[in-house]
Amino acid sequence: MSAVALLVLSFFALMFFNVPISVSLVLSSFFTTFYLGLPPMVMVQRMADPLDNISLMAIPFFIMAGQIMTESGIAKKLVDFSNIFVGHVRGGLSFANIVASMFFGGMSGSSVADTASIGSVLIPEMVRHGYDRDYSIAVTVTSSTEGLVIPPSHNAIIYAYAAGGLSIARLFLAGAIPGILIGLCLMVPAYVIAVKEGYPTVPRIKGKEALKIVLDSSWGLFTIAIILGGVLSGVFTATESSVVAVIYALLIATFVYKGLSRDGFFRVLRESLTTAAAVLFLISSATAFAWLLAYLKVPDAVAAAILRVSHNKYAVLLLINVVLLFLGMIMDMAPLILITTPIFLPVVKQVGVDPIHFGVIMMMNLGIGLCTPPVGNALFVGCVVGKRKIEQVTKAMFPFYVAMVGALLLVTYVPSIAMWLPSLLR
Repeated sequence: MSAVALLVLSFFALMFFNVPISVSLVLSSFFTTFYLGLPPMVMVQRMADPLDNISLMAIPFFIMAGQIMTESGIAKKLVDFSNIFVGHVRGGLSFANIVASMFFGGMSGSSVADTASIGSVLIPEMVRHGYDRDYSIAVTVTSSTEGLVIPPSHNAIIYAYAAGGLSIARLFLAGAIPGILIGLCLMVPAYVIAVKEGYPTVPRIKGKEALKIVLDSSWGLFTIAIILGGVLSGVFTATESSVVAVIYALLIATFVYKGLSRDGFFRVLRESLTTAAAVLFLISSATAFAWLLAYLKVPDAVAAAILRVSHNKYAVLLLINVVLLFLGMIMDMAPLILITTPIFLPVVKQVGVDPIHFGVIMMMNLGIGLCTPPVGNALFVGCVVGKRKIEQVTKAMFPFYVAMVGALLLVTYVPSIAMWLPSLLR
């Protein structure tokens, strides 16, 4: 028990002193290794093991594809495309924000990239049309979580690895409808507030102008079709699809949209390498930490404690959701997936929950954490882009938090929302 306390308390103590999460995971793991008298080489091997996995190679390439799209201005074209369908509704720019996030998130797989790209285009535009700045930031930040579950999502790849090698294709399909559901739920408070505040509409886009926008944005939207079509048809694996996505994004950004300069390309390389290195090091350090938890039989103890409370599937899922919502407020998404999956997955399996279904629940749940202080990366980026303090924006976020939790509960207790498309693949 003292080893468990050392592992957990040293980790949180290091985080309290602003040591990066990945470094905190490594240091606390080595402290505990020395305390247990295990050879330090065991930790080194555990850190190296996850990197020898071809599926994880998809992550840096999906990150790079998202960076290319961000740099080349594809987000603006997706906003224009979304305006064709929802711009004329009361508060139409907020709806366009939500719909554009569905498309852009489906290509980048990153809520932070989505917030930065869509936000830099739409937050100033919404403010210029008379929308409250805090409301504009809140819509942008919360809608960015759609991309965490709408395929392709590199978080789904991380979960598939942590769960012991689940089908990435089935996970991608499972996230499609829940991702759209998040957007639909967010539209409810967005519309209510827009009507109450009398926010404006934008003129309906018709005829040749609408056709031109559709044709112009179709090149970017086709990225999703290439990735999903290739993976689901078996033409290429998820890893191969990520490479194809990079090549295709590079071609359309350079020769079709002509929005990627030489300096922009080098920025893409720098940002992609930095982000990919951070993610892979995080996976490496979290895997070592999770191995120590398993070695100390923490998952067994947690499972026994939860099942002592109840064996009812719905009660167990509610309890796990509450725990994940709390953890998501204080830790980032990727390490939580890697650390908590080995703990909670055996529990939900015992009560009859499909691992694919639980993966979608986990990603939706932890996505809420990206929008909440104190550790909410999407919220931080949204506040920087929107030029507001976090405490000012948080109040405007509450109606959207309620909508996101509502979407989470729907997916949790109506499994067919997530499992219908994967059942067709099977």
